[in-house]
Amino acid sequence: MKKSLLALAVLGAFAGAAQAQSSVTIYGIVDTGIAYSSKVTGAPGGGTGSKFGVNSGVIQGSRIGFKGVEDLGGGLSAVFNLEAGFTNDDGGLQGSDNVTSSNLFRRKSVVGLAGGFGTVLLGRQTDFADTISAYTSVNDFGGVVNNSGSGLSRLQGVRTNNSINYTTTNLSGFTGNLIYGFGETAGKTSAGQSFGIGGKYDNGPLGLGINYYQSKAGATPSDVSLIPITAVGATPAATNVYTNAANVGSSAQKVLNVVASYQFGPARVYANYSRVKQDLNTIGTAGFTSARTLGASKKADMYEVGTSYALSPSLKLLAAVDHTRADIDGSGTKGKLTQISLGADYWLSKRTDLYAFVSNMRATDMINPGVTGGSTGSDASQTAIITGIRHKF
Repeated sequence: MKKSLLALAVLGAFAGAAQAQSSVTIYGIVDTGIAYSSKVTGAPGGGTGSKFGVNSGVIQGSRIGFKGVEDLGGGLSAVFNLEAGFTNDDGGLQGSDNVTSSNLFRRKSVVGLAGGFGTVLLGRQTDFADTISAYTSVNDFGGVVNNSGSGLSRLQGVRTNNSINYTTTNLSGFTGNLIYGFGETAGKTSAGQSFGIGGKYDNGPLGLGINYYQSKAGATPSDVSLIPITAVGATPAATNVYTNAANVGSSAQKVLNVVASYQFGPARVYANYSRVKQDLNTIGTAGFTSARTLGASKKADMYEVGTSYALSPSLKLLAAVDHTRADIDGSGTKGKLTQISLGADYWLSKRTDLYAFVSNMRATDMINPGVTGGSTGSDASQTAIITGIRHKF
């Protein structure tokens, strides 16, 4: 009897130790706002009109995730992260980058190893542009500034399927990253292939980041997951050849991001520049005007300056200016987008905040995609007002 009790005690101790060495965390974000947009196409009888709606994922995409770690000993750990996106305004799954909403863990689906060497992850994941976006307006305004350029420049977080990602440990403030996406096409390794390299430096109030990402044309629509949805574009008059067999293996998109941020007491100021080249984009002469979208451009240069100011530990005032110049047809004629955004973010607790934004986007010689709610359909100005609530758990 005593031996049995001793054996049970020993087994219980081992079980407790094993449990202490591994953990699984369930987490998530529910972010919903009420939005007003002016001059949105699709009004009854044609033309544009004002639009009101309830939007999911205003600042951050609503999501539920599972992440875990197991201590393997010797400083080595097994890690995983599964993250599903959803639209809580209608209860649906958030659509994948370009194709369908059937991907359950479309936001992230990775497993790997972590240790003194850094972290290696395999699966579907973002490149380092998503990490350094913390130094940009994406950190404060999220999806509100998506359409003026940060969606195309990958700062909003675009996923790469079938990828391997390596991130170093923090080396005196510096962190580096490499990512490689397998095209998985028999007989042609370069088809649908992608790769990226990035780094950031944190030193007290100073934050610097740089990232380069390149993807190549694939042979099937599934390869399009390497390209942002805005680049797959989206108008019948535009000819996009990311999945054209004649261009398989050719460079489809090249993206460079350079970002900087500095904290002056209660104020954070930041500036950044991105360039996106899409040499395979072509636009025919038919319907040329209606095809002048940012996603259909051959080259786009994006500039941003902004600030956030903490009036109190709970309340921040926000401002950002985004300007993009896009070469649509390769002739040198530039379409322009300018977005001015103002906002306030008030934290009721560490996990719940209320926000309010007003943003205006103007277009010249290209289609205005609109801040939210839809395009204006012509070179025009659109104003959006959004207020909402975000809860993290």
